[in-house]
Amino acid sequence: MFAKPVMLEFDQRQGSSDGGSVLLKAAERRYGLIASMSGCLRDPRQAGKVDHALRDLFAQRVFSIGCGYADANDSVRLAADPMHKMLLDRDPVTGLDMASQATLSRFENAVGPRPLYSMGAALAESVIERHAQRLHHRARLVTIDLDPTIPRIGRSSCHSSTAITTTRVTCR
Repeated sequence: MFAKPVMLEFDQRQGSSDGGSVLLKAAERRYGLIASMSGCLRDPRQAGKVDHALRDLFAQRVFSIGCGYADANDSVRLAADPMHKMLLDRDPVTGLDMASQATLSRFENAVGPRPLYSMGAALAESVIERHAQRLHHRARLVTIDLDPTIPRIGRSSCHSSTAITTTRVTCR
């Protein structure tokens, strides 16, 4: 059918299957959630021994989860991924590799309840502000309805009980 031979190679080192992640980066640039939430964290580490800033560790986890990598175990494979490096504003080929699984686990386990609360408040503030802008500040009251489902196991079958919590926030 063809006069010339076709040669295929599947060893591209700077290849990535997460090209759609640029949309996550665009959303982050627009909304700034990573900067506002990671700003709630304090870094107790010795500055001279730090390779990855807390903001970068937080961004790495957010973008990894957004790309479908829920476990930090995938960080070994993604450490040199060019798309993931670009998400952290690093050069895709020569930039510093991303954090290891061990570093990410230490980071995740080091965050205490107060920073977590502050991060939740920063997220809520961002969501409320975005909706206030969308509604041209006409809303006076925002209701945040949280619906966590708590599974309970009975003797003969599994049942679920749903608790509904409603929080009212007054807009300024």
